[in-house]
Amino acid sequence: MNYWVYILLCENGAYYTGYTNDLEARYQQHLSGKGAKYTRSFKPIKIVQSWEVADKSTAMKMEAQLKKLTRKEKEEMILNHSTLP
Repeated sequence: MNYWVYILLCENGAYYTGYTNDLEARYQQHLSGKGAKYTRSFKPIKIVQSWEVADKSTAMKMEAQLKKLTRKEKEEMILNHSTLP
């Protein structure tokens, strides 16, 4: 089963990072308020970047790495459609 690591742009201008095995269903959960606590408070506007990875372990590691990046580093990855760190 493949997994997705993704970055959402939220209504407050912040980026939310997560992982899932079904990107569209997870995005719909975020939109409906049944996703993460953060996206219940600050609704997502759109998926700004996503990457498909081979397994859950890799997805979790990539998510953790992305969460450590600065806003500027995330924006550069989004702008350049960069591969995962």
